[in-house]
Amino acid sequence: MASSGQKVVLITGCSSGIGLRIAVLLAKDEKKRYHVIATMRDLKKKDKLVETAGDAYGKTLMLLPLDVCSDESVKQCINSVKDRHIDILINNAGVGLLGPVESISMEDMKRVFETNFFGVVRMIKEVMPDMKKRRAGHIVVMSSVMGLQGVVFNDVYTASKFAMEGFCESMAVQLLKFNIHLSMIEPGPVHTEFETKMMEDVAKMEYPGADADTVRYFKDVYLPSSKDIFEAMGQTPEDIAKCTKKVIESRNPRFRNLTNSLYTPIVAMKYADETGGLSVNTFYNLLFNFGPLMHITMSILKCLTCSCLRRRTISPN
Repeated sequence: MASSGQKVVLITGCSSGIGLRIAVLLAKDEKKRYHVIATMRDLKKKDKLVETAGDAYGKTLMLLPLDVCSDESVKQCINSVKDRHIDILINNAGVGLLGPVESISMEDMKRVFETNFFGVVRMIKEVMPDMKKRRAGHIVVMSSVMGLQGVVFNDVYTASKFAMEGFCESMAVQLLKFNIHLSMIEPGPVHTEFETKMMEDVAKMEYPGADADTVRYFKDVYLPSSKDIFEAMGQTPEDIAKCTKKVIESRNPRFRNLTNSLYTPIVAMKYADETGGLSVNTFYNLLFNFGPLMHITMSILKCLTCSCLRRRTISPN
C-alpha cells in the first residue's frame, strides 16, 4: 500500500527489458516518492524482476497479474488497486513483428495491434475516468521512433506505433483540459533480450509467400544493416528508464520525447519534405545503393558514440 505522499505508478510489461528497468528504477528512488505496481501477464516470469528489485520488493514495489489484451484482466487489475487510485500509468507492454509482409499471417498482424494499440487503449480507458474525477494524472506510452518514421520490413509493427501516436495525439488535447498529461517515449533501437532473440529467430526462418528476391533483400541486406545500426546507435533499457523517470518528474512534461538525439535528423528529414519523397528515397539509397558505405559509417559512429555521448542522448530536454 502506498504511503502518504507517494505517487502510485502502474507499469505494464515488467517481466523483462524496459518495463523491468523502469519499475526497479522508480521503486529504488532515494526519496521513496513512488509506490510501484509492476504488472505482467504471467507472474511465473517474476523472478528476474524480484531479484533486480532486491529490498524494494514488498516495500515500494508490488506485483499484479495483467494481460492488456483482456478487458476482464485490465478491469480486475485496476479494481484491485486501493480506491482505483493511479497517479501515473506507464504503458510499456508490447510485441514486435519483423519480416516480409507477404509471409505474415493476418492473425499475427492482429495480435500485434491487439497488444501494441488496443492494449494501450484498454489501459487508458480504464484509468482515465478516475484521473478525470481527480483532475490529476500522467499517462506515459512507450512508443518508438518507428511511430514517427516508417522502417522497411517493420511494416506491421510500425503501423501499430503510428496508430498509437495518432490516438494519443488526439487524446492529449482533451486530457489537458482535466489537468492530465500524456507523454510519448520514443526510443530508437534498444538492446533487450526480446530484440536479440527476435533478430536471431527471423534470420533462421523461412518466409513462404514472399518471392526469393524479397527474402534475399531481407536476410542479406536489411538484417546486416539493422545489426550495424543497433551496435552503433542502440541504447540500453536503463537509458530508456532514466529518460522515462525524467519525463514523469518534469513540471511541464513534453508530449513527445525522443530518447536518442542521434535520431533527430532522421525524423526532421521526414517533415522537411511534404511529398515524402526525401525520406523514402534517402532510406532506399542507404539500404540498397550505399549499403557498404552505411556499414563503414555505422562502424565510425560506433567508435565515436562513447558511453559519455550515449548518456547525453537519454535526456528528453
